[in-house]
Amino acid sequence: MGFMNKLLGERGSRRTDDYLELNIDDFEAAAGDAKMRVHIAKIGNQQDVIAIKDAIYDGDLVIADITRHATEDRTMQRISDELQQVAQEVGGDIVQKDDDQLILTPTGVSISRQKLGGR
Repeated sequence: MGFMNKLLGERGSRRTDDYLELNIDDFEAAAGDAKMRVHIAKIGNQQDVIAIKDAIYDGDLVIADITRHATEDRTMQRISDELQQVAQEVGGDIVQKDDDQLILTPTGVSISRQKLGGR
């Protein structure tokens, strides 16, 4: 399995040993100069949306794990509607990747709907 397949995931099997643990201390110095940060979030309930909204308003990008919710879940629909409104307010973008992730971008950052690669 190649690095990009590990990063983006392949349909089917996801195992713990497919991931590489990185020491964040090795990267902290470089992150201080960044103008935008990428946040990884987990949406468990409506309360989790507040931190995501704050990050988007601050100009950061968020990748949110929504595996706890079914796509048809009413709570997920409310959360999705609220986050779509935030993306629209700031001039950003939002997409759902498969059934398990939402990707939200801040002002001036759009998400291509075309996949790169041979698939």
